[in-house]
Amino acid sequence: MRIRLLSLALFLASATVFAQDYFPTNTGVKSKNNNYTAFTNAKIFVTPTQIVENGTLLIKNGKVIQVGKSVTVPKNSVTVDLKGKSIYPSFIDIYSDFGIAKPKASGGRSTQYEATRHGYYWNDHVMPENNALSVFKFDAKKAAEYQKAGFGVVNSHIQDGIARGTGILVTLNDDGTNSDRILDDRSAQYFSLTRSAVKNQSYPSSLMGSLALLRQMYSDATWYANGNSDTKDLSLEALNKNKGLVQIFEAGDKGHALRADKIGDANNIQYVILAGGNEYESIADIKATNATYILPINFPVAYDVSNPYQADNVSLADMRGWNQAPSNPKVLADNGVPFTFTTHDLKSPAAFKDKLLRAIAYGLPKTKALEALTTVPAQILGKSNQIGSLQKGSYANFLITSGDIFDKSTALYENWGQGQKNVITNKDVKDISGKHNLAINGNIYKLEIKGAADKPSATLKQDSTTIKSKFSYKEDWIDLAFTTNEGEKRYRMTGVVSPASDNISGKLVLPNGSESTFIATKTGDVDKKDKTKKDNNTPELLPITYPNVGYGYTTKPKQENILFKNATVWTSEDAGILKNTDVLVKKGKIVKIGSNLSAGGATVVDATGKHLTAGIIDEHSHIAGLSINEGGQNSSAEVKMEDVVDNEDVDIYRNLAGGVTSIQLLHGSANPIGGRSALLKLKWGESANEMIYDNSPKYIKFALGENVKQSNWGSRSRFPQTRMGVEQMFIDYFQRGKEYDEKKKSGQPYRYDEEMEVIAEIINGERFISCHSYVQSEINMLMKVAEKFNFRVNTFTHILEGYKVADKMKEHGAGASTFSDWWAYKYEVNDAIPYNAAIMQSQGITVAINSDDAEMSRRLNQEAAKTVKYGDMTELEAWKMVTINPAKLLHLDNRVGSIKEGKDADLVLWNNHPLSVYAKAEKTLIEGVVYFDLEKDKQQRAAIKNERNKLIAMMLEEKEGGKPTQKPIKKQKPKFHCDTMDTEW
Repeated sequence: MRIRLLSLALFLASATVFAQDYFPTNTGVKSKNNNYTAFTNAKIFVTPTQIVENGTLLIKNGKVIQVGKSVTVPKNSVTVDLKGKSIYPSFIDIYSDFGIAKPKASGGRSTQYEATRHGYYWNDHVMPENNALSVFKFDAKKAAEYQKAGFGVVNSHIQDGIARGTGILVTLNDDGTNSDRILDDRSAQYFSLTRSAVKNQSYPSSLMGSLALLRQMYSDATWYANGNSDTKDLSLEALNKNKGLVQIFEAGDKGHALRADKIGDANNIQYVILAGGNEYESIADIKATNATYILPINFPVAYDVSNPYQADNVSLADMRGWNQAPSNPKVLADNGVPFTFTTHDLKSPAAFKDKLLRAIAYGLPKTKALEALTTVPAQILGKSNQIGSLQKGSYANFLITSGDIFDKSTALYENWGQGQKNVITNKDVKDISGKHNLAINGNIYKLEIKGAADKPSATLKQDSTTIKSKFSYKEDWIDLAFTTNEGEKRYRMTGVVSPASDNISGKLVLPNGSESTFIATKTGDVDKKDKTKKDNNTPELLPITYPNVGYGYTTKPKQENILFKNATVWTSEDAGILKNTDVLVKKGKIVKIGSNLSAGGATVVDATGKHLTAGIIDEHSHIAGLSINEGGQNSSAEVKMEDVVDNEDVDIYRNLAGGVTSIQLLHGSANPIGGRSALLKLKWGESANEMIYDNSPKYIKFALGENVKQSNWGSRSRFPQTRMGVEQMFIDYFQRGKEYDEKKKSGQPYRYDEEMEVIAEIINGERFISCHSYVQSEINMLMKVAEKFNFRVNTFTHILEGYKVADKMKEHGAGASTFSDWWAYKYEVNDAIPYNAAIMQSQGITVAINSDDAEMSRRLNQEAAKTVKYGDMTELEAWKMVTINPAKLLHLDNRVGSIKEGKDADLVLWNNHPLSVYAKAEKTLIEGVVYFDLEKDKQQRAAIKNERNKLIAMMLEEKEGGKPTQKPIKKQKPKFHCDTMDTEW
């Protein structure tokens, strides 16, 4: 009785007498345990770089009180001796949906064009008012998965929509409540480029639409914050309220990371960016964003390429991705790009350690790995004084391990959250691994025990023969049963593991049922693998190329000074076709044209018997794009093709092989008013930004006809549905654009509108229209609408009935970009004729031949030749239709399109007459850089074959080694056309 009273007195003495808790307690005493817990003799990682050997960690009430080598342990302390063990801060995952149900698609049958909410933003996919706290529910089962992987804190949010609202920072404390666990209920504000799965509003329907929506959203937020709105917008209020928080953007790809950063820069926001794992391919651009990255480590597994037919389905880029992706963290670390890790995209947190160890095997320093899991995420969230380290005052969130946490054999014993213990593996279990001699009934057996201390496995042998056995180890007791090879004798034994001895002894039951004893005498340790041998999980790292796909260059091609000697030069100028002529290229320009020119140190190319032309220009192209149509609304003037340039599209290389050097990447024809164009030079191996013309003229795609009125779409809900409606829509938009521009110029406050800005540019002659067109009535209609608002249509593209209205087009001042001989592929082209180009040119119209097709664009030289057959064009005039004429239509003729001194050295050397079906481009230059070389192309084909064979051998070795593989899948980007929608691929 005295002992009980003394214990009670000690407990009360250590409790806080004047606790300030305001919730009543009806399930027990209200006094709290205020004893200390001291962890002694441990290797303590206070931070990744501050390590205390044989140190003490003192905690109380869920917080770190003191840490170091000379810590005074109070009398009212529970002491835990961790000799030989290590303590680490627990990990932090700042990109999670822990405790939040995954959004489910609602599924609407009809297209929804308007928002469903009132008092919120005009677009349902913008939901910054969402708060993760409102839907959060602690998931103990999922928490246990995170804890086993070493995580103690997660930052969770609703992963749905473009503006997603705020997240919550949660400690994975099973024993607490949300009042304890939630460290911050507005931890960050989240964004993405992905529309909501729950909402059905049609806009945006494309990547470029998402980017445009974000730009408009930020403009509207500023306008709203300045008190300019007469109505309530709870979304914009939330967006403005949250702008002081950490801003996290889900990019999921290196290119999207750059796109997101551009949005951020325009609005003075430095995003923390969820990466895609391929940032190593564009590391210079990634570093230039100055962003901190959240790295997923769901590295791809090898493909099962044992079937050679199926192996052909795997692209070289995907093979490289398997080989190179684990190097991503190291590359970022080597380049000084700050990053943290996430379990995002992993099937389970249980896979995290193996993936991380793979990154470390690829060269990621362990200190950087630990920083990425502790101090870096804490710093991102502004919580360095609370989490991510074991500094005094921080939460007692830590891990107890058997050793180096990044060693595969290290056991994680306990994961403490806010001072509460979660046992992962019993640290007090004795490790009985080793080699033993098992003496039974006069026979000696070899017993080898290995594996994790709490779940070992055993192998039993007599001499060199393995004997079938069953082994278990639990709570200091072992059970072993085996049958001799004769199959007649079964032995059963149970023994206790003594903490004082490495030998194991106990009761033995012989086959006849009599009882005896056994002893397993330890003779040595289990043989360890030779760590000096190369880990077969780490294949040879192959170098990246530019771009990092098939036919990419090992080094980016450089500008050269070149002298072409004795060529037949097609100038596309008044000079015509010059025989036996030299052309000198220096510093990316054509500097001299003549005979017997001096090289002056330039590389000499003997062009005798060959033809030198200006690079082909495709006025209407859909290659090199990630997205073609924004069809979510009837006007998409706000979207920009420059936002979605795909510099890795192999059709760039193929077009270079066909002599194409420049294109207009056009929006599709889903809407009467489409998106803004991108004028590109096909600089294979350069970034998307480097491909875009500097000081580019401004263009936009318009469209008429069946596509825009959705004749074949099955939709009847979007205006316009008739050709008459298309005309009225144009008038409405131009009138609104005119009024918008007048208000803007008046100096009155106005809401910046990306769409109306573009319409105003058209009216003011600052942006040119390239209009998809077929039927003469509509061509006439658009010219009349343009004249009503005092501007001109720059180009009618396709224009297959142009021959009917050529005189009116000439009077209006429009140009034409047409097909050579397409007809009868849909109803509205029934009147198309192959003489169209020649007839329009005869009326004084500037005419170009275009492709609108990734395959045709590779042989535009042959398409131009058809005008000779069908219209009796001269060869030079035919050639102009793919060189200087499209340059004129694109207002680039002062820079490209012909061979003239002072122009850009965008040139093609052909081995034959350029209008011949036998002609091949031997060299294609852009600004003096050889981006295609026929001889080097042959070498690349051989190199690609060798590299594929090497990677296939590596993947077969993975499979033979028992590693997981994935089924070969053919990932092929579709060939885009005017009517391709993002939802189709």
